[in-house]
Amino acid sequence: MTSLSTRLRKEPAHASLSPLLRLLILTQLAFNLGFFAVLPFLSEHLGQAMGMAGWLVGLVLGLRTFSQQGLFLVGGALADRYGIRPVVLAGCVLRIAGFAWLGYAEATWAVIGAVLLIGFAAALFSPAVESEVARQAVAWESAGGGSRTRVLALFTVAGQAGAFVGPLLGALLLSVDFRTVCLAGAGIFVLVLAGHAWLLPQHIPGRERVQVRGGLGALLRNRRFLALCCAYGAYLLAYNQLYLALPDEVQRAAGSQAPLAWLFALSSLLVVTAQLPVTRWVGDRLDLRRSMVSGLLLIAAGFAVVAVARPAGWTGTPGLLPAAGFVVLLTLGQMLVAPVARAWVPDLAEEGRLGLYTGALSSVSGLIVLVGSAATGTLLDSGLPAVVPWLVLAAVPACAIGLLPRR
Repeated sequence: MTSLSTRLRKEPAHASLSPLLRLLILTQLAFNLGFFAVLPFLSEHLGQAMGMAGWLVGLVLGLRTFSQQGLFLVGGALADRYGIRPVVLAGCVLRIAGFAWLGYAEATWAVIGAVLLIGFAAALFSPAVESEVARQAVAWESAGGGSRTRVLALFTVAGQAGAFVGPLLGALLLSVDFRTVCLAGAGIFVLVLAGHAWLLPQHIPGRERVQVRGGLGALLRNRRFLALCCAYGAYLLAYNQLYLALPDEVQRAAGSQAPLAWLFALSSLLVVTAQLPVTRWVGDRLDLRRSMVSGLLLIAAGFAVVAVARPAGWTGTPGLLPAAGFVVLLTLGQMLVAPVARAWVPDLAEEGRLGLYTGALSSVSGLIVLVGSAATGTLLDSGLPAVVPWLVLAAVPACAIGLLPRR
């Protein structure tokens, strides 16, 4: 795999990226490395080792996503008020505590407490980092460096590079036990905390701090922004099925979840190698709305592939092919949707409130995932024909197209 630093050197358009942008992009890589060493194996741990019912597993995963995505609003507002450094450092401390707690949690309440802490940690550091990357990308675009979408695509590549290595590391450590995986994830965030305490600036030029109060009312009246949030939430609910519906399908086809790490690796490798060329190609041909429409249609097609193949009941290697097709199409859709949604936010945000709006994008989607994950877990355990849940999931991103702002 081409390293991120090599990719930065080979990409002339990004030669003028500031040291701060480079640090923030590498931050995303480190965050995801620690996070994805643990998360892909949480569903199996809850269902198999702890014996939780499908609806409860879905609810726990949804609570994790909601405590992260749903509380981005809080983290973004705090970043606007206090700057990104204290918020990022506090989030790292909470993530370390959450992973350590999860490793030793044996009761349902303890698991829920740990995943809520893990999620809230990201609700602090992620909107701070993402909003500053978006702000720096707009400044870079204004200075003639190129499209802001390309910077945000590079940010996505860095995250997926971490998501590529993370599950492989987690799968290796899982041969010991799940606790070891959690403690390794905590250890990675200890290193992240130390590095950012040293490198992250106390004050970033051009970023003015604002009061927490006063921005939410204008946000709630911004219909175009809220429409974008809902469409993005539908995408995130679909993406969350990598951790809920996909493990069930892999277990059915292969008799174990061993191939799951390789499917996650496939997704991450696609983003790392193809995100920048895809962003460049699409940026020359499609506007923001058409790019998101194309991405949502690809995601819907991924669910449809599994739905069409499911009645055949294939197992073994043939049985894994629809799952692989789902992962590929979902990932291609993600390449179109995720950077474009982030690139759209600065045009819709109130002056000085980019952290709040970046957080709100994830908060609305987190609420959708909370409700949708519990419903999906129930649907998967309902005893309905196997094709039904996948067709329902295919309809979610397809219907979300109608929510996108027209202008």
